[in-house]
Amino acid sequence: MSRDRFVPRPAASVESVPFGSPEEAWFWFVQAREALAAGARVTAGRGETARPCEPLDVMRAVDRLYRQRRLMRDHLCVLVHYGRRLMAPDPQRRAELRACGLWREAFDRLGPVLRGKGIVQ
Repeated sequence: MSRDRFVPRPAASVESVPFGSPEEAWFWFVQAREALAAGARVTAGRGETARPCEPLDVMRAVDRLYRQRRLMRDHLCVLVHYGRRLMAPDPQRRAELRACGLWREAFDRLGPVLRGKGIVQ
């Protein structure tokens, strides 16, 4: 008696969908890291939408920019804080003006790197 087994499709046959913006990639990364911290099992190719990268690829890009001193600690603090909130800083709020500037600077530097890797359109 034989059992039918589940055999996943090779990753090469799945069409990946790049992110529309660097911010979208960042929010996806933050959600993936929070899910992992909450105990979720992360497996490549199991999401609703196939992505051209793993969450660690986004982290490596940010880490490389930090090590090259193109991103500073203030940039990272803003990215993490607003990434967890799943929203960008609001330039209309006076308390968030500095954070908004740091957010824009961070994505001005991160965007070309993610586009070069094919993670963002």
